[in-house]
Amino acid sequence: LQQLAVHHRKQFSIPVIGITGSNGKTIVKEWLNALLQYKLKIVRSPRSYNSQLGVPLSVWGMQEHHELAIFEAGITRPGEMALLEKVVRPTIGLITNLGAAHSEGFSGQATKLQEKLLLFQQVNCLVYCKDHVLIHDQLRASQQAFPERRLISWGRSEGADIWLKQENTIA
Repeated sequence: LQQLAVHHRKQFSIPVIGITGSNGKTIVKEWLNALLQYKLKIVRSPRSYNSQLGVPLSVWGMQEHHELAIFEAGITRPGEMALLEKVVRPTIGLITNLGAAHSEGFSGQATKLQEKLLLFQQVNCLVYCKDHVLIHDQLRASQQAFPERRLISWGRSEGADIWLKQENTIA
């Protein structure tokens, strides 16, 4: 199924947003769809189809009339993201966070992060939260290997490209 999806994906040159992280993938995908659906014809992962089976099924939904694709990719052990990267081939990347979810198959957070970042091998632009120190440090360290990749950070600290100055809570 993955090989069929790889072939199908190669038929399209539209922008593809690939989303990964320990959690928040589905809500971010749906949020982006809600923001962009009035301007673009979007194909996206249905529900939480982010597994080794769900990702190829999602990509299979790409059709000629689509102008943007948004796919989420989740992993539980080493070796899985390299397979999903070939299926999704994102042009834009977004990593939500790095947390404890699905950590059992990894020797540590750094190893898990390295595996997740494999999704973004060929992206032109990668969006991430600068407040996640491990993610920020790893991406900055990899900048020499990927000098053409634009990094866009957001966060609560002034050094972020998009600075969240104020948070309002709803009572």
